[in-house]
Amino acid sequence: MKTLLPTSTAGSLPKPSWLAEPEKLWSPWKLEGEELVAGKHDALRLAVDDQRQAGIDIVGDGEQTRQHFVTTFIEHLSGVDFEKRETVRIRNRYDASVPTVVGAVARPKPVFVDDARYLRAQTDQPIKWTLPGPMTMIDTLYDAHYRSREKLAWEFATILNQEARELEAAGVDIIQFDEPAFNVFFEEANDWGIATLEKAAQGLKCETAVHICYGYGIKANTDWKKTLGSEWRQYEQTFPNLQKSKIDIVSLECHHSRVPLDLIELIRGKKVMVGAIDVARNTIETPEEVADTLRKALKFVDADKLYPSTNCGMAPLDRTVARGKLNALGAGARIVREELAG
Repeated sequence: MKTLLPTSTAGSLPKPSWLAEPEKLWSPWKLEGEELVAGKHDALRLAVDDQRQAGIDIVGDGEQTRQHFVTTFIEHLSGVDFEKRETVRIRNRYDASVPTVVGAVARPKPVFVDDARYLRAQTDQPIKWTLPGPMTMIDTLYDAHYRSREKLAWEFATILNQEARELEAAGVDIIQFDEPAFNVFFEEANDWGIATLEKAAQGLKCETAVHICYGYGIKANTDWKKTLGSEWRQYEQTFPNLQKSKIDIVSLECHHSRVPLDLIELIRGKKVMVGAIDVARNTIETPEEVADTLRKALKFVDADKLYPSTNCGMAPLDRTVARGKLNALGAGARIVREELAG
């Protein structure tokens, strides 16, 4: 990136009300058939325009073509039965009805590649594409086939690598793997989770990122955060091994969180996507608030490695609120950019 402090989002943006019910995760589509295909593309273009107007430097698709950041990818794989549902505990926080792995998992055809090509055609700016990470994928399923979280994670890593290589060929500049499970299953993350993540990114020449957050601003996540005490030190468990990994960028939650920012020191040398926008409340940050978060982070990461971002995806937010937050992110980064240039 030639731009100093290039801004980005963690991934999702709210969908228009004509495409899906607003302010709701996993919201069903309101359109069908060819209308749905066109509607998704229309929404993607609007998401790109919102980012452009806000001064966001690394543009994403806002995840407008998918219902959910994990299951939409899994829907396109063989070996998973969406009719056979089981209730599982998601990231030790809440119960959810999930599909079942009934046989060997495989990717019969590309999942997001056509959508990524469409995004690439909308902008000359760098683009980022998000994929679920292997550990977060296995935490969103019931496994009746492999009966081993590690085995299934390695299978998913191979499938993700196939998809990532084709996304790179479609012109994607940064491929981000979402691994909120790294903030919960520390032993597994260190034993094999980071290794499966590296497998998913194997052979890529584009930049790679891992996004590790404390979740969307839904009640299950905000309730969990209340139990974590005065300091959220979860990153301390995985950052040392991530620092040694081949992943280029680490994306983390900062603003309005209780994460001690000095933990960023543990990934010194990596590029750091610093979450400077809180997605768990509707209050729109001021540019100065964003700038303050970035200034604090700069004590622990070099300016040429700091990427201002959002804490997590903004899918459940009101669209007007999300646009306001995007504008604040862009404006806050400009303030610090000017300070560094002066």
